[in-house]
Amino acid sequence: MLSAARTARSVQTGKRIADEAVGTHLGCVRFEGRAKADTLAAMISRIEGILERVDEDRVLLAVGALGYEVSIPAADVQRLQERVGEAVVLFTLHYCESQGQGSSFWPRLIGFQTEADREFFELITSVKGIGVRRALRALTIPFPRVAEAIVRKDLGTLVALPEIGRKTAETMVLELRDKVERHAMRSGGAPTAVPTAAPRTRTTASKGTRSGTAASTPPVPAQPTSGPTISASAVLDAVQVLVQLGENRLDARTLIDSALEREPEISSADALVAAALSLKGVAR
Repeated sequence: MLSAARTARSVQTGKRIADEAVGTHLGCVRFEGRAKADTLAAMISRIEGILERVDEDRVLLAVGALGYEVSIPAADVQRLQERVGEAVVLFTLHYCESQGQGSSFWPRLIGFQTEADREFFELITSVKGIGVRRALRALTIPFPRVAEAIVRKDLGTLVALPEIGRKTAETMVLELRDKVERHAMRSGGAPTAVPTAAPRTRTTASKGTRSGTAASTPPVPAQPTSGPTISASAVLDAVQVLVQLGENRLDARTLIDSALEREPEISSADALVAAALSLKGVAR
């Protein structure tokens, strides 16, 4: 009996040491016997291989003789399903996922189609209350559209995301609005590395050089997800002009938003600046 108990304790101790060794080797740094959970790092920043399988929240990537399981955001599932069997490149982050109510931690890889998407994900998970797994489930639309919604304070679009309530959406706007402008400017299309972006590209082309495809033109005006027809980059340009004229950034954004609410048909930065100044009582 005593010998069996000692053997059991030895096995448990060996397993704990092995778990800690694996966790430390793959990026789960332990502090006072516990791993630091939900900490993102780019220990492996890029992985390339053959896409063997796509599940609802992860993919299996064959890299030589190894198979890597990589978590992916919900927005990428459909596009990656169309690439099964192809060579793909994913830009990755590490994080430590707790198991057994924090008794152990396992390293996980998260993969993104572009480096910009990876950077945006890190910004999203910096918001209080949005952990890694919650962010992966919530991001069901292309990241640039989420960024544009944050810049424009489009709470309707944000609240429509899974697991994002109004309070969380307001926090996202408050904390990230000045940090995601560059990502909002990408909202004209899907990531270039994704084959399913082709239909959107064809629609854009029909607006210019491919005049023979006029039948595909009608969907173009419906592309923006929020009311105004002006591009995100033009909105940001208008904000910058007001800042250069002496407005602080917060007031400039408020003026721009008010102008867009009154005149959603505005389509240029110059017209938007004029409308914003008009609201402030400055003659056009």
